[in-house]
Amino acid sequence: MLRYEVQAEIWIYPGEGGWHFVTLPVEFAAPIKAAMAGLARPWGSLGVTAIIGKTRWQTSLFPDKASGSLLLPVKASVRQREGLNAGDAPTLTVEIEL
Repeated sequence: MLRYEVQAEIWIYPGEGGWHFVTLPVEFAAPIKAAMAGLARPWGSLGVTAIIGKTRWQTSLFPDKASGSLLLPVKASVRQREGLNAGDAPTLTVEIEL
């Protein structure tokens, strides 16, 4: 298993739906992309387990052409449980089963 811990800011996608994301720092995204080469699902997504505070959930990382990194969606239930809003920069852990 690969495990990465980062601190990154939550931001809101400007389109419909109000999706909240964290952009992983490029230095973390590069080794994740390399380790998961050939394992991507539709839209290039990569299945992971994410942890913020005491909340653990199954989600996906998505490639972001603009930043060259990976995006992690942060569900409303996670934000509510952890008391997070856009602009907050929580410590998060990403776990990847190989």
